Amino acid sequence: MSIKVLLIDDEPAWRELLRHHITTEWPDALIRPRDPRIEGPLAPEFAAAAFDAVLLDHDLGGESGLAWLTELSQRPVFPPVLFLTPNDDDDSVVPALRAGAEACIGKHKIDHRRFISQLREAARKRKRQLALWRDSSQAKLSYRFGPVTIRGQRCIRALASGSISAVYLAESERAGELVALKVLRAVPDVAEGKNTFDRFLQEYEVVAKVEHPNVVRIFDLGVADDHAYIAMEFFPAGDLRQRMKAGIDPDAALEYLRQMAGALHGIHSVGVLHRDLKPGNVMLRTDGTIALIDFGLAKQLELDAAITATGEIFGTPYYMSPEQGHGAVTDERSDLYSVGVIFYEMLAGRKPYLAETPMQVIYKHSHSPLPDLPVGLEQLQPLAHRLLAKDPKERFQSAQELQTAVETIQSELQRQRT
Repeated sequence: MSIKVLLIDDEPAWRELLRHHITTEWPDALIRPRDPRIEGPLAPEFAAAAFDAVLLDHDLGGESGLAWLTELSQRPVFPPVLFLTPNDDDDSVVPALRAGAEACIGKHKIDHRRFISQLREAARKRKRQLALWRDSSQAKLSYRFGPVTIRGQRCIRALASGSISAVYLAESERAGELVALKVLRAVPDVAEGKNTFDRFLQEYEVVAKVEHPNVVRIFDLGVADDHAYIAMEFFPAGDLRQRMKAGIDPDAALEYLRQMAGALHGIHSVGVLHRDLKPGNVMLRTDGTIALIDFGLAKQLELDAAITATGEIFGTPYYMSPEQGHGAVTDERSDLYSVGVIFYEMLAGRKPYLAETPMQVIYKHSHSPLPDLPVGLEQLQPLAHRLLAKDPKERFQSAQELQTAVETIQSELQRQRT
């Protein structure tokens, strides 16, 4: 048997040492390291369902591991916790055992055989624990997402619901973390729902091609009870739309723009357009990075109009390029225009073009003068204007070109301050 371990320790050297001990016994062990200083505390809904055991250090970057242990031990069906103590004396061990630790491991000198024996016993206990739980009525209900049962995904709560799909917060027993689970409402074999189903599958297929730190991670795609679903990365920090309400300084706006450009470079390099870029589709991670989501409107450049009818307009008018708003042919430069609108909004605190109807907004994107940034941001004006150029030929011609330009501006601003 192999083993799956969640390893919570803020010191990379210790995480590597513990990994070595584990893989010496189980070469194919799945070890999920977690640095609490970077990733923060475990979400209160997280039950570590994918793991056989949890290794938890006594010092978590200034936070008390004992306090973590006390709270985690009270979570229903949480795996056995092996607590890493500074030494083996009673002052360290007794409080940990009282707080719920399965066993304690002195970090001053790890006895390999004893450690492996403790880990093996924890895994056995976990197996018995899960066997009892999975036979319970509570367990069966936990896999229900509305009318759909999805094994391996534990439902926590509904996040959003629309006419096409519903989104839930779930814990993936395969990925070992919280995920956003999107469940398609339409049944695939219903003729009138076929196009919707095709778009839904396309969202997964598009993102699965792209491995980039600023593109949402996709963990799973499947069909359950004749309903398709996608398990993707969950973003507890929210989206850029929420972040804008608090105000964004120019340095942060440039950094977000740089990361968006990098994500688009990754997407465009596999022949894909996003076509629905807006602040609500730019998600924030707890480490400060961003990720683009929602590729339900994405279009592979090599495809014809098999799914999307010619001239049909998708997207949000406030962020549409002039050519997209008029149903004309679009390319990578259309996505760059949308990013330019987001950049302007981050800096100015308002959208560049407002009107009473969507068609009036679309008209302004094509005919109104280029908007100026607020006083004090003149140095960034050429960048914003080039992104928002009416003619695609006057914009940046690729996301990589935009990313390079942003990095140059960031370096220049840093040089001016030193």
